[in-house]
This record gives sequence, structure tokens and C-alpha cells, in this order.
Amino acid sequence: MKTMTCEELGGACGLEFQAETFEEIADMSMKHGMEMFLKADGPHLEAMEEMKAMRAAGDVNEWMEQKRAEFGELPEDY
Repeated sequence: MKTMTCEELGGACGLEFQAETFEEIADMSMKHGMEMFLKADGPHLEAMEEMKAMRAAGDVNEWMEQKRAEFGELPEDY
């Protein structure tokens, strides 16, 4: 089990996600983002705009691989 925060995953808060794989943690982050979108949370909406710009520039795949590598380097939670 490893832990990453919303902010570490491109979001706007310190909410922690714990998962065995990067894919699981990315899914948790996306669900949290949807909740924050529905709540019209300003800081999260700003973070989403930054991600949207990254996608438009074609940089999102490189960013995802970097985050996947960061997850891989994290120590296991005990």
C-alpha cells in the first residue's frame, strides 16, 4: 500500500489516497476530482484547468508517466 495526496497528483488539497497500484490511486484521484467539480470547488477547478491545458499541449502522457514513476519510488505504508 502506498500513499499520494491530491496535490501530488495535480489537485488542490492534501487529501490522501492509499492504493496498491498507480492505476487504483489515479482512479481515486479522478473520483475525488469529480466530487470537487460537482461542488464547484475553486482551487480544484483551477487545478483542472491546468490539467486541461496540459492535455491540449499534449504533455499529459509524459506527466502521467512521471507520476507513475513517483508512485513506484514511494516506500510501502506500514
